[in-house]
Amino acid sequence: MDFDFSDDQKVLRDQARKFLAQRAAPARVRHILESDEAFDRDLWRGMVELAWPGTVVPEEYGGAGFGYLELCVIAEELGRSLAPTPFASSVYLATEAILLAGSKAQRDRWLPRLAMGEAIGCFALAEGPGAAGAWDTRVSAGRMTGTKIPVADGDVADLAVVAATGEDGARGLFLVDLHGPGVTRAAVTTVDPTRSYARLALDGAEAEPLGPAGAGDTLVARLLDRAAVLVAFEQVGGAQAALDMAREYALGRFAFGRPIASFQAIKHKLVDMYVAIELARSNAYYGAWALSRQAPELPVAAAAARVSATEAFWLAAKENIQVHGGMGFTWEFDCHLYYRRATLLGLVLGGVRRWKDLLIDRLAASAA
Repeated sequence: MDFDFSDDQKVLRDQARKFLAQRAAPARVRHILESDEAFDRDLWRGMVELAWPGTVVPEEYGGAGFGYLELCVIAEELGRSLAPTPFASSVYLATEAILLAGSKAQRDRWLPRLAMGEAIGCFALAEGPGAAGAWDTRVSAGRMTGTKIPVADGDVADLAVVAATGEDGARGLFLVDLHGPGVTRAAVTTVDPTRSYARLALDGAEAEPLGPAGAGDTLVARLLDRAAVLVAFEQVGGAQAALDMAREYALGRFAFGRPIASFQAIKHKLVDMYVAIELARSNAYYGAWALSRQAPELPVAAAAARVSATEAFWLAAKENIQVHGGMGFTWEFDCHLYYRRATLLGLVLGGVRRWKDLLIDRLAASAA
């Protein structure tokens, strides 16, 4: 079984890396970090011109009609560059939710707009403070009431896929046009301002069911599994960039007349980072295979990829700062950009402890 990418997919990776190196340089990432802009709109337009948002959207809906392996390749390069765009929210979650459970009418309405970048989507799952539970947002007579926070890219999105409880207590997913009445949005500050977050207050907002009533838990689990594989590739890309940065600095920084890369303590840090990244990469590749084939192993593969990639990115970002020494903690160095993103991506789909529990439960179930 060959888990490597094809020659065409490697060409796509090289093209994506070159494009992002030019358009998503650290200076541009810093500009978004230090400004009030929610994301890099010029970069987003460039990604739309390359048809990246429509990578897995069928051609009949205006997409590129490629597969998940191509999307994984792009995701890794996005993670390497720390690209400040709403790509993950719109593509991994909103578009995927409609592909997974949307009706023909919903696909006709939203997929072309999402694929062409004319609309940005987001996924609203977590409830606001004081909520009775994870599904406290309610829908009655087609109107939704509740608060979702934090919602990735909720302040810039046009469409939200919202988890809520409908009639007769049936949990489900719903589509909400965020430009309609009854929607109030407010930006939320996080550790990584290069990825925007918001509080969505819904007060009688019009809501359209997405998928069958009562299937909310199943749909959310399937959606998060798919997103976990794609986010894992972003984390692997970010971790590899942090390792490359640490290695380059260690080779160029001299102490006592020789490069600090020659010191055993630094070597151990770099090796630990490398081992963790390679473990994460192998799990991410397994997840990519399972996702591309819609294999029954996907739940286990997604949880394994999520856990290993989260831990690898966190370790690489942390040790990158340590290799840089005192300079690594300063604002002028780019180390903190990776540390911020590693921290944020470690929480976006639920913390690593949750995914470890899921992995254990799924392995036990498969063994049984």
